[in-house]
Amino acid sequence: MIRFLINQDIVEIDEARADLTLLQYIREYRKNTGTKEGCAAGDCGACTVVLVEPSNDASTSLHYRTVNSCITLMSAVHGKQLLLVEHLSSGDTLHPVQQALVDHHGSQCGFCTPGFIMSMFALYHTNSKPNRDDVLNALSGNLCRCTGYRPIIDATLKVCEQQANDQFSQREAETLTRLTALKADNLGTTNIIMPTTRESLKSAISQNPSAQLVAGSTDLSLQFTQQLKNISTLISLSHIESLKQCTTTERSLLIGAALPINDVAPLLLRHFPQAAELITRFASLPIRNQATIGGNVANASPIGDMPPLLLALQALLHIDNGENIRTVPINTFFEGYRKTKLAYGEWISAIEIPLLEDRQQVAAYKISKRFEDDISAVCAVFKLTLEEGKIVTVTSGFGGVAATPVQCNELQNALAGKQFSSHETMSIGKQILFDAFTPIDDVRASAQYRKTVLANLWHRFWLENQTQNNIETRVVQHA
Repeated sequence: MIRFLINQDIVEIDEARADLTLLQYIREYRKNTGTKEGCAAGDCGACTVVLVEPSNDASTSLHYRTVNSCITLMSAVHGKQLLLVEHLSSGDTLHPVQQALVDHHGSQCGFCTPGFIMSMFALYHTNSKPNRDDVLNALSGNLCRCTGYRPIIDATLKVCEQQANDQFSQREAETLTRLTALKADNLGTTNIIMPTTRESLKSAISQNPSAQLVAGSTDLSLQFTQQLKNISTLISLSHIESLKQCTTTERSLLIGAALPINDVAPLLLRHFPQAAELITRFASLPIRNQATIGGNVANASPIGDMPPLLLALQALLHIDNGENIRTVPINTFFEGYRKTKLAYGEWISAIEIPLLEDRQQVAAYKISKRFEDDISAVCAVFKLTLEEGKIVTVTSGFGGVAATPVQCNELQNALAGKQFSSHETMSIGKQILFDAFTPIDDVRASAQYRKTVLANLWHRFWLENQTQNNIETRVVQHA
C-alpha cells in the first residue's frame, strides 16, 4: 500500500501502474487540473508541486520540497504530504504568495503560474528573508515566456520578508503527527515494490528478475513520458534508510547512493567547494530534490554531470548484492555506452570520495548553452597534486567527449614531474586534451568545438591555479 496525505486527506493506493506519474495521478485520477503538463521532462516547471516530509533539521519539524510531478513516480510520495496549487487559498482569500504575484503583476497567460506559485510557496516555508540569489535558485526550475522574471522575483522577495505564517505553518505539529502515523511495515503494491532493507531488496530482485530499480526517477521517467514505454514492475530504492546516509571519516566522504543531490550538497560542498558549479548547475532545484548521485552514476550517461567529478576525485563505488559489498574504482566502472560493471542483482549502495590534501587543487567546469537546467556540451574536472611546484599527479574526468564518462591518463603520463607554472605544461596539456578524444557532432555542439573547449579548459585551469609568486616571477622574466 502507498499511503500519503493530499493536503489534509489520507490517501491509500492498493494498486497502480508501475509507470504512473504523479502528474497523471493528480490530473486524471484526482481531477486537480491546476498543475499543468508542459514538457513532460522536468524542464519547464509547469508541473511543480510540493512534497512535505518530516525534517532532519532540528530547527524545523517539516521540510518543504519542490518536485516535478511529470517525472515523479507514485512510490516517491509514500509517507509524505502532497500540496497542490488548489490547496493554498483559504476560501476566497488568496495565500500570501498568490496575493504577492497578483500585487506585482507577475502573471499573464497563467499556464506557468501554478508552478511558480508552488516554488515560491516552498521558499516561503524554507527560507526567511532570502536574498536575490536564493530566489533565483528557488525559481530555477520554472520557465516563464510571458511576464518576464522581474515581477515574479520581486513578488517572491516581498512575500518572504517575514516568517511564514499560513494555515500550513499553523498545522505543522498536527501534520507531523499524521505523517508519522502513515508509516507502515508492508510498503508498496503488487507491481510497485518498496523494500526498506538491503535484505528485502535482494529478495525483491530475486522474485522480480525483470523489475526496474529506481531512486529519483528523473531520468527513468523520460522513458514513460517521452518515449511512451511501459514497465510492469518497479522496485524503488527511496525507502531504504541505509542508502540515504551521508558520513565523513578521517579520510573520506561516504554518500548514500539514494540520497537526493540537494540533500548531499551541503556536506559535499563543505569538503569540495570547487564542485559548486556542477552542483548548482545540475539541472534545477526540483530535479536536485529528487535526483541521486547513485542514479547519475548507474545510468552511465556520457553527459552526466557527476561522473566526471567522481573520476577526477578518484571515488570508489560500493556495490551491494544483499549479502556482500565490493568496492570498485569508478575509473573501471564504465564499460561502454550505458554499460557498467554492475552484475545482475547488484546495486550501488554508496559512493566513497577521498578527502583532499592541502597540496591538491581541484576545479570543475560545465559548458552548456544555458546556465542551468541544461545538459553539458563539455564537462571537465581536474585534480592536481603538487610538490614544491612540480606535478606529482593530475587526475581528470570528462563528459560529453566520449561514449562514457572518461579520464585522460595521457595527461598524467606526460606532465608528471613537470613544473606546473611553466608555459610548457600549459601547452602540452592543451595539445594532449585536444587530441585525446573523438567526440561526436550533435545539437549541443560540434566535435571541433568540444575538442577546442576541452583544451581551453586546461588553459583556464592552469591560469586560475598559478600562485601569486609564480605570477610575479613571470612578470619579471618578461620585463
